[in-house]
Amino acid sequence: MASVAFAAPEEDRVLYLPEMGYFDKFAAFSGYVDIKEQKKRIHYMFVESQTNPSTQPLIVWFNGGPGCSSMLGFTQEHGPYVINDGTTQFVENEWTWNSEANMLYIEQPAGVGFSYCEGEVNCTFDDSSSAADNLKALLGWYEKFPEFKSNDLYISGESYAGIYVPYLAHNIDQHNTQYAADDTVFKPNLKGFMVGNGVTNWDYDTTNAYVDMAFWHSLYEEELYDQFVSNQCDFNGPYYTRTSDECFALLDEFDGIVSNVNVYDIFGICYGSFPYPQQSQGTSDVLGKKTYYTAQDYTPWLKRPLKQKHLKSSLPPCTWGTPLQEWMNKWEVRSQLNIPAYIQAWQLCTDEIEYIIEPKGSQWIYEELKGKYRMLFYSGDVDGAVPTIGS
Repeated sequence: MASVAFAAPEEDRVLYLPEMGYFDKFAAFSGYVDIKEQKKRIHYMFVESQTNPSTQPLIVWFNGGPGCSSMLGFTQEHGPYVINDGTTQFVENEWTWNSEANMLYIEQPAGVGFSYCEGEVNCTFDDSSSAADNLKALLGWYEKFPEFKSNDLYISGESYAGIYVPYLAHNIDQHNTQYAADDTVFKPNLKGFMVGNGVTNWDYDTTNAYVDMAFWHSLYEEELYDQFVSNQCDFNGPYYTRTSDECFALLDEFDGIVSNVNVYDIFGICYGSFPYPQQSQGTSDVLGKKTYYTAQDYTPWLKRPLKQKHLKSSLPPCTWGTPLQEWMNKWEVRSQLNIPAYIQAWQLCTDEIEYIIEPKGSQWIYEELKGKYRMLFYSGDVDGAVPTIGS
């Protein structure tokens, strides 16, 4: 199937990526959308469908964090080429989503991955402001790719994107409603959204759910579980505002017991623990950034508040991240992805932005938009970070 005749600037086109090869089966683009009134540049990666890009849907993908790069989705989950856990080389992905859809990966908020922000004000976010930026970035992307304005649009993501995805869908809905009678304003053709193991309601998701899930999977003993119950421990809310000192001590004990359990796949390998080293042999940190990642890097809401900073690190470095970071920071990869020299080194997840997690969650959006759009929430049953019991 021939590619769409793109109006996008040719300087954004990606013809080749080291270790992936040439993009000859479909068109690929990597570039920036500027948020003009602020010092923000949002990096996107776009790969067209391999079958019928002119009529098949556009799917926007977000990874979570907050602070983790959506290039994780492109390179390790459902992109056309992936690095599988425990390996260092890209292989063709049999299950790539762009076999039947046009895929748009947006690195956000600004400051994440190859996206850029300048100054404390422009690098500070919350759930509402990041959603506003995402709408601006999406509308700006459509200006580069007007051929896709009529395609069905779906928003998707995982983990903390359980906030990003519904919030952006809600903002699109408000935008479309506000300008319904104005034919001069473009309105995205939103059809629905989908979230995997996503944060939705802080009263049920994350740590409380993991404590229950871990017990019912026999990861720790009944005596400790009974202490959680008798102390009426409440670990929910993004900053543990309802947690007593006694419960923090119990949680620290729990963390020690499950320290070698991969919180994202409790039956999977915990990279970084013997005999599965996190760092590949002979690798180097080419741009001075850390070459390992902890579960807290992926899920910052699991961090202790400052008053509990004396507690031990709560979670192990179980996720596989080193080969991807090293590949992404090679100068030839950055060059092919059209990344300017002044853009920071790529990190899988960053703590160099300020993100204020709002306690409201996103369940209210599902309720408000029910019946207007298709909504899919899917949840793997071995994820302890955002367990199924919460959703």
